[in-house]
Amino acid sequence: MTAGYTVKEVARLVALSESQVRGYVRAELVQASRGARNEYRFDFASVVMLRAAKHLQQARIPKARIRRALNQLRTELGGERALTGLEIGVEGDRIVVHDGSTRWSPESGQIHFNFGVDRLAQEIAPLARRRAREAQATKDYTADQWYDVGCDLETPAPDEARAAYRRALELDPSHADAHINLGRLLHELGELGAAEHHYRLAMKNAPTDPTPPYNLGVLLEEAHRLKEARVAYEYALARDPSFGDACFNLAALCEELHDRPAALRYLNRYRRLT
Repeated sequence: MTAGYTVKEVARLVALSESQVRGYVRAELVQASRGARNEYRFDFASVVMLRAAKHLQQARIPKARIRRALNQLRTELGGERALTGLEIGVEGDRIVVHDGSTRWSPESGQIHFNFGVDRLAQEIAPLARRRAREAQATKDYTADQWYDVGCDLETPAPDEARAAYRRALELDPSHADAHINLGRLLHELGELGAAEHHYRLAMKNAPTDPTPPYNLGVLLEEAHRLKEARVAYEYALARDPSFGDACFNLAALCEELHDRPAALRYLNRYRRLT
């Protein structure tokens, strides 16, 4: 089994023909990976972007603007779970995103096309769960393959995603990415102790990756362990000196710790980076 959704599955979910789906990829309006037989494969974020591209094109937004806006939106949001709950559409001739509390434009405009990402996640859930059942029935899955299953399941079926990441870690306890993702899912549930455990294991097994110490810093800050959070953010910044979010969080944290010189130093560094 290859991770991701097929052209046929995506065409049914988004109400397009298979040739139209391939056309959107060729036009670089959406991104797709390649499967074992060089066929297109789509993750959840790509399905969201495809549906957005379809609606924006129906609203007669030029392809070049759609491409720029969706590429910028991917960059701003990062992980696919950040897409859940968004509304993406058009208002007049402007593209706008709404997340329930904030409206913004990935191209300095605004949008309002209510095709809910939450609903799409629910439509994808049966496909993701079927992949999990197929994986359970397959005895020779590797840790990387279980990790891919977890990535497919995160948005539509987070419970099954956690189980998939745990299976990956049973096979390879040093799988840093599985530790990071499992830690994040546990963190979102409020299980801070378990999440901290996985973040620290990820730090140990991926000594150059800034993500585990950064996530740990966020967790420690939430737990009001501010001095430890500062150490974690500084560790993330040491691993990646261009990590702007770590600088920003450190500036706010140092202000709260009454270390104003450090707060100003990190704020100025953040400004230079951004």
